[in-house]
Amino acid sequence: MCFTLMWFRDLLIWLVVVVAVVALLRLLLPWLMSMLGVEAGILMRAIDIFVWAVVAIFVIYVIFALISCLLGGGGAMPLFPRGR
Repeated sequence: MCFTLMWFRDLLIWLVVVVAVVALLRLLLPWLMSMLGVEAGILMRAIDIFVWAVVAIFVIYVIFALISCLLGGGGAMPLFPRGR
C-alpha cells in the first residue's frame, strides 16, 4: 500500500500541531501588537494567506501522491497491463 496507517497517524498529528500553532498565533499576535501600539490587521491577513497557501500545497501533494500510487501499481491493478 502507498499510504499506510502509520502515515495517516503522522499526518493527523502534524495537522493538530499546525492548527494549534496557527490558533495560538492568531490569538496572541493581535494582543502583542496592541501592546506595542501597532495595528495587527495586515499581519493577520498575511498569516491567513500563508496558512491557506500551505493547505493548498498539502492538498496538491496528497492528490498527486494518490494518483502516482494508483498509476504506479502500488497495490492497485494497472490501467495498461503489459502482457497476459
